[in-house]
Amino acid sequence: MTAMDGRLRLGVFGLLLGMFLAMLDSLVVGTALPTIVRDLGGLDHLSWVVTAYLLTTAVATPVWGKIGDLYGRKGAFLAAVGLFLVGSMLCGLAQSMAQLIAFRALQGLGAGGLMVGAMAVIGVLIEPRESGRVQSMVGVIMPVAFIGGPLIGGFLTDRLSWRWTFYVNVPAGAAALLIVCLFVPLRSERIRARIDVAGILSLTTGILALTLLGTWGGSTYAWSSPQILALGAVGAAALVWFVRVERTAAEPVIPPRLFHNRNFALAQVLSFLSGAVMLGLMTYLPQYLQLVGGAKATETGLLLLPLMFGMLAVQLSVGRLISSTGRYRVYPVVGGAVLTLGALLLLLLGAHTGTVVASALTVVAGAGIGFLMQSTMVITMNSAEPRDMGAASGTVILLRTIGGSLGVSLLGAVFTSRLGGRTAGANGFPEAVASGLHGVAAGCAALAVVGCAVAWCVREVPLRSAVSPEGAEAGATAARS
Repeated sequence: MTAMDGRLRLGVFGLLLGMFLAMLDSLVVGTALPTIVRDLGGLDHLSWVVTAYLLTTAVATPVWGKIGDLYGRKGAFLAAVGLFLVGSMLCGLAQSMAQLIAFRALQGLGAGGLMVGAMAVIGVLIEPRESGRVQSMVGVIMPVAFIGGPLIGGFLTDRLSWRWTFYVNVPAGAAALLIVCLFVPLRSERIRARIDVAGILSLTTGILALTLLGTWGGSTYAWSSPQILALGAVGAAALVWFVRVERTAAEPVIPPRLFHNRNFALAQVLSFLSGAVMLGLMTYLPQYLQLVGGAKATETGLLLLPLMFGMLAVQLSVGRLISSTGRYRVYPVVGGAVLTLGALLLLLLGAHTGTVVASALTVVAGAGIGFLMQSTMVITMNSAEPRDMGAASGTVILLRTIGGSLGVSLLGAVFTSRLGGRTAGANGFPEAVASGLHGVAAGCAALAVVGCAVAWCVREVPLRSAVSPEGAEAGATAARS
């Protein structure tokens, strides 16, 4: 960052704006779903408006990363933004639920490249020692998206139309396109290599199966149902085949050589675990606040502010500390311990706990998540060679996504089982919900303990203090402009 001039800073802002769109979209659209059903009908297919987007986003993420490595990261990012905007416009124009689901799938294909594309470009533009500051900026974006998304979605739906929850992406996306085009002078290099079709197909099959398993398991179908067992078998077989294919592919989607680095492999485990805990808490804490505390939907978002601010404050602080000291191993270890404590504190929440107290207790868990997410991305980017930056960033984001999906499902099964095991009468229902949250908190604590143990195995490898040749050339070009 010290070597970056004003032009390049603007370019990084454009990249962050693209990432913000990816985080914001599903949150904005979520508040409009009831209105969409009233307008288009198709209540029985409503879940697919969300599922189609999540599926294609997950599938596209590692593919976009590899496309960037092979054909140019800046171009791949711009193409992903363009596809996302086309999908957004078509979603706003949809005249039936079937059309909306199809266009959401198209939009998700573009969204898969926004986060990974931005992180890959940043990875080659900025040296890992200085990237902590940029990573802390990413940490600012996430809570803003989580808080602002539902508020923006509700405002647009009430004041204009649900269609504007999609149209709103267009000006912001166009600004990101323009800024990145003008202020990120990253030269695109094409590598002559065959596309890893077998790897893409096997990975896509595995991700689809696991995502559907996480979406349907314990809700649409029982965990022991033939459908869920079949999805598990297909997912496992596809991923085993994917590993075999990647070992012989000329340009694998996720190069096995990445996992030869101990720190990289450990960082992916931490990303999976932190994604599971984060999404699990963000899914089931609102249930407690609304069903026990009596909070309304909008109030719930405000009551989760301590959790968000805990994440935000830690990510900003850790990013600056890593940049100034060059040391990072302590942060995931501390993060696992703090997150364990934060999850255990949630066991104090009962049927008669005040909402203000319940809200305040979430700050510790938020801080733990912030420690893990910040340090995990820095370790990942420092452990990958510049040629694999797209694949590395795609892998860490993909595993966080899959961890979140499976975490919500598995923790949801715990929540539901404890809910059903209690009296659900007028007096028993709050106790049942509190008991369900206790199960989720205990599960999160267990995952956090595993994360702490994994983090302890991370080695303190010095952060690179030089950018890649591409980044150095981009910086020189920006300086001459």
